[in-house]
Amino acid sequence: MSLLAVIGANALFLLYAWLASSIIASYLSNKKGYGEKPGLATGLLLSAVAIIVWLLVPSKPDSDWGRRKAQKSSGAAAKPDPPAQPDPPAKPDPPAKPDPPATPGAAG
Repeated sequence: MSLLAVIGANALFLLYAWLASSIIASYLSNKKGYGEKPGLATGLLLSAVAIIVWLLVPSKPDSDWGRRKAQKSSGAAAKPDPPAQPDPPAKPDPPAKPDPPATPGAAG
């Protein structure tokens, strides 16, 4: 077996690991509210270290990660919503009063 073939297989696996770490770092940065581009850039430059970096970076409060963290700490996710109560039936309208009879001699 050629030495070049052995190096090529290892290089392919390392390439897959590099790309996978970039994808994971991009996903984490997007979930933390920073967008995909900063995560992709750190993933391409730092490889697997970028995953650890994005796990340590604090999330923005309005991000998916921040809302989920706030829900978990408040215990809102543990309590299910109460079942919806149906609206009470509407009361029927009272019967309409009949028009008074017309009086003779009244001109309209």
